Amino acid sequence: MGKHLVGNHIRKLRFHHNEMTQQQLADKAGVTRQTIVALEKGNYSPSLELAFRIARAFSLPLEEVFFYEDDTL
Repeated sequence: MGKHLVGNHIRKLRFHHNEMTQQQLADKAGVTRQTIVALEKGNYSPSLELAFRIARAFSLPLEEVFFYEDDTL
């Protein structure tokens, strides 16, 4: 079985949204800044609910914020 990973474009999106800080995104998503740090580093895969809240914070569809990597392909 291969490694599966939920990746994201959060860091890039923050930059393109008026250089939003990690704390500002965390406040909008209802999580801690440390959660945003872990997401950006790829150390944490969000729950579906959190993924939707983050996408909503950027006013984007989920698929434009998160992607699924599968090294078995």
